[in-house]
Amino acid sequence: MRIFKTLRLATRDYTHEWQMSGCFVLALAAVLGPMLVLFGLKFGIIGGMLDQLIEDPANREIRPIGSGRYDVAWLDRLRKQPEVAFLVPRTRSIAATLQLKSTTSNRILNTEMISSDFGDPMLSLVEHLPQGLHKIVLSQNAARKLKVKPGDHIDGSLARRYRGKRERVHIDLEVVDIAPALAFARDGAFVNLLLLEALEDFRDGHAVPALGWSGSPPPQERSYPSFRLYATSIYDVAGVKQALEEQGVEVRTKAADIELVMKMDRNLSTIYWAIAIIGLVGFSLSLGASLWANVDRKRKELSVLRLVGFRTGDIIWFPMIQALYTGILGWALAIGFYRLAAMAINDMLSTQLAEGQQVCVLLPEHYAAALVITVVAAVLAAALAGMRSARIEPSEGLREI
Repeated sequence: MRIFKTLRLATRDYTHEWQMSGCFVLALAAVLGPMLVLFGLKFGIIGGMLDQLIEDPANREIRPIGSGRYDVAWLDRLRKQPEVAFLVPRTRSIAATLQLKSTTSNRILNTEMISSDFGDPMLSLVEHLPQGLHKIVLSQNAARKLKVKPGDHIDGSLARRYRGKRERVHIDLEVVDIAPALAFARDGAFVNLLLLEALEDFRDGHAVPALGWSGSPPPQERSYPSFRLYATSIYDVAGVKQALEEQGVEVRTKAADIELVMKMDRNLSTIYWAIAIIGLVGFSLSLGASLWANVDRKRKELSVLRLVGFRTGDIIWFPMIQALYTGILGWALAIGFYRLAAMAINDMLSTQLAEGQQVCVLLPEHYAAALVITVVAAVLAAALAGMRSARIEPSEGLREI
């Protein structure tokens, strides 16, 4: 087939004039290499910042400001929103404290109780979650002060003044796990909502039959002053915040920090693509002009090919095949330049980065995208020279004989 003959001739011509071909490859690598380094830095730095934002569940937290009255039905509707990943009610802060005492420590610790449930993002690394009235997950700070470990039992106590008398009750609690340091930095414990409701009821003078604590009948309908809420992703935080504020619920989020990083990502992407487009257009024009001149220089040879039976379409493929070689080889050389530069940059900043972190990094799909864009740009640039070669008449070769 003539296409294979054209391929063979274009390849032999490309390797024969290796000096000129090498210059084309070096020119492409000189344009593409720095762009890969720039994109690697942009992806590594901004991507790393976004990864930290995404991986830290605290950035997805939405905290109500002040105290409100949220009933179960309202909380259920909010929990069912697709942008909400986790929601659990909270009782009054003053009622959500418990004095903890262990047999391995001589101190009594006033501990903040934090409502939790299945799917709690702050306890995603914890193997056992607090269930029922007698299970808790201690913060690392509280566990260190009480000198306890998972499986240990501790005593919880709280007091109230009821009908003119001061009363104190005790509850046996099992430490089922220790929360990560980032989950809660102070003296605290993650507990089931049932335990928090029992503590609040007791302090309000109500009875807690499940624990044998006497008092007035418990309330028939319960409302909560606050809640713990986490959005599905950092990209949903702003939307959930807006929806709550439209309902009159003032909240505090880290949406400003998230938006700052995302704005940096957008701005750097705009700058990068502007530089990339200018570089690719410049190289494409340069390659196209060079191939055009190369076609003019080889008018005699190309016209002879027309004389021996090659068609116009076959001749058009001649510069396009050579441009394809230039694109692939230039991309490979640019990848080599990038790898050396990235290695140097990451090694230079290794002492300032966490273990395994890199500031200049590209993924395999980035290499593939660079190859496709480079080859397409090179072939499109060669189309100009292909049009020029198509106009060469067979008679031009006869006149040169």
